Amino acid sequence: MIYISRLNGEKVALNDDLIELMEETPDTVITLTTGKKMVASESIDDIIERIADFRRKCFQVISS
Repeated sequence: MIYISRLNGEKVALNDDLIELMEETPDTVITLTTGKKMVASESIDDIIERIADFRRKCFQVISS
């Protein structure tokens, strides 16, 4: 799970495994595999970095 901010500043935890598509229009629109869409204030690059950090932490735990 990663934290993202909605446009109103509310932070939500998002299951990054459910992300199917991200678009910047100019806000970042995240489409989930469920068909639900979310709008985030972070850029796509920031979200990808958060996903990479989260997965890196998960694999560190597994390999320890």
